[in-house]
Amino acid sequence: MRSSMPPRRPLAWTLLTLLLLLAWDAAGLDLALARLAGTPMGFPWRDNAFLVHVMHEGARSLSWLFLIALFAAIRWPVGLLRRLRMRERAQLAFTVLAGVLVVSLVKQASATSCPWDLKAFGGLARDVSHWSWGVRDGGPGGCFPAGHASAGFAYVGAWFVLRRAAPSAARAWLALALAAGLLLGLAQQLRGAHYMSHTLWTAWLCWTTGLAVDALLRSRSVRRDARVGAVPKLNES
Repeated sequence: MRSSMPPRRPLAWTLLTLLLLLAWDAAGLDLALARLAGTPMGFPWRDNAFLVHVMHEGARSLSWLFLIALFAAIRWPVGLLRRLRMRERAQLAFTVLAGVLVVSLVKQASATSCPWDLKAFGGLARDVSHWSWGVRDGGPGGCFPAGHASAGFAYVGAWFVLRRAAPSAARAWLALALAAGLLLGLAQQLRGAHYMSHTLWTAWLCWTTGLAVDALLRSRSVRRDARVGAVPKLNES
């Protein structure tokens, strides 16, 4: 049995979290949090073996392996994924990949440097808002949003697929993806690689990517049903 949820509810969550993120940026809390881990001489945890090899390199590799498994499951589903149609399993896998790609594209266009590049922490860059597009801060840039956190947050997009076939499992999946992304983001913040806002914006971008993909596919499904004379279920989640 597939559950229903008004399509407006995820959109409302998206807009509410956007307002909260804008409020966070306006409050200027990023530097205050960065100073909890950094000093004028740099970030003591920057080269910590556990943060570098386990939380950064290891977690990234594990995330890619899991994504490869999701693509394989389109053809050979296991466990929970057996409850999904093939096109839903494809949507799930491609949504996760899309989240990673969106974050990567925004990151490549960003002129914002990482905290460890700032003068306040022994670097050369000055503090410039990541929304000051085209304004260079004197550093290498390319640090907004948090690319590494997308290794966890990209999986939040799967909620849009799972919620129809297995609502309880979808909630657990969403909570796990959010926790993983936040943990990976915090690890990078301890190293001086990102601000908290970088991590939060990554979460929002991955969620919004999932919403956009789901809305696009639902719209195509409605149009297809209309062409063959079926009655579209507009209130189906």
